[in-house]
Amino acid sequence: MSALARWFRGSGYHVAGYDRTRTALTEQLEAEGMLIHYEDDVKLIPLDFIDDALIVYTPAIPADHKELNYFKAQGRKLWKRSEILGKITEEVFTVAVAGTHGKTTTSSMVAHILKYAGKNVFAFVGGITQNYKSNLLIGDKDAGEQIMVVEADEYDRSFLRLSPAIAIITAMDPDHLDIYKDEEDFVDTFNQFAGQVKSNGVVFAQGNCPVRKLDNSRSLHFYGEAASDFSPFNKRIEKGYYVYDLKTPAGTITNIVLGIPGDHNIQNSIAAFAVGLQLGIPAETIKNALKEFKGVKRRFDYIFRSEKITYIDDYAHHPTEIKAFLCAVKEVYKDKKVTAIFQPHLYSRTRDFMDGFAESLSIPDALILLEIYPARELPIPGITSSVLLDKVNLTEKKVVAKSDLMKTLESTDTDILVTIGAGDIDQFIEPIKKFLEKEASR
Repeated sequence: MSALARWFRGSGYHVAGYDRTRTALTEQLEAEGMLIHYEDDVKLIPLDFIDDALIVYTPAIPADHKELNYFKAQGRKLWKRSEILGKITEEVFTVAVAGTHGKTTTSSMVAHILKYAGKNVFAFVGGITQNYKSNLLIGDKDAGEQIMVVEADEYDRSFLRLSPAIAIITAMDPDHLDIYKDEEDFVDTFNQFAGQVKSNGVVFAQGNCPVRKLDNSRSLHFYGEAASDFSPFNKRIEKGYYVYDLKTPAGTITNIVLGIPGDHNIQNSIAAFAVGLQLGIPAETIKNALKEFKGVKRRFDYIFRSEKITYIDDYAHHPTEIKAFLCAVKEVYKDKKVTAIFQPHLYSRTRDFMDGFAESLSIPDALILLEIYPARELPIPGITSSVLLDKVNLTEKKVVAKSDLMKTLESTDTDILVTIGAGDIDQFIEPIKKFLEKEASR
């Protein structure tokens, strides 16, 4: 939503809106000239927007939201974020990145490669890129052919409003089962998205994704597995960097160096590499771009490092994402004690993937579990962080209230500290950083 808001502001429109919580990002948007309020109160809607405005909302807004229902009662046309993205990209060559996980990093990689190669790229991504300090890249509307990169969200089937020229599908692990009937419905919808790629378009799908064969007007290529069209081999870590070689339909590319860690990011980079080659970018240019890619805020995000402790933050909120992140941490820091602080996101997701969460959260050496972040949901009887904790196979584990977290850290002895989650756990990043800085200065 913030990238879309920035796009309209950058196009000369006045922008106002509501958010549930004041954050560093919303403060940046206010500094850029947007009017933001944090209380659900119709009286706080700026008068200029009452009668004449494009109203855009995210499905994450709860159904009983007073301001949203005010506009509904007026009979105003309400647009979902995905509908506006669909309108913006209708006439533009678009690369859409979908998937249960990895889409923010992958779309950021694609946008970075295109910009590095001198392409006229516009990009809407779901996180703040470290290279550009923004979730929006704006090209030149008058500088020839534009390429739009968008993150295609599967929640609420939003991505079905896009018809890209190139699509990436990074993963199809079931999620959002509060929206989809079951796993079959989830997979069918992803396949519907793949089928919406424009004629003569291309779909790049991770090798484990059950994407069905497309009609002859569209190409389907798999990546990331041994039998895939784009297959990595000779993976290794050199001087702290992840390095690999890549088999492609056009030949082998050697010594691809990643500036960010994790085998899951090798997978993401292969998808981005494939798109770059599809768009005619030389392999050496793509390699140089990937080496300089610094990642995305809240994706394996180094917050603090000292001789005594390293602190990393990550947005992971699905069991597969958490497993990928924690395995990467353990691989990089083999002989170090890792303590994870995790905040579950949504009662329904915690219920649907309870065993998967328990397995992933058994990877670190110690676990601090916060209460479930409800977002748009009401509590579900019997679904609590304590129930999840009982299933985690660790000796050193506890549930901690948010109000007690900082005090708990005072008595926590660890080498590597990680915070994980998609709720409001990010509000602790700065306090934890300041605490560790203070400890390091003693």
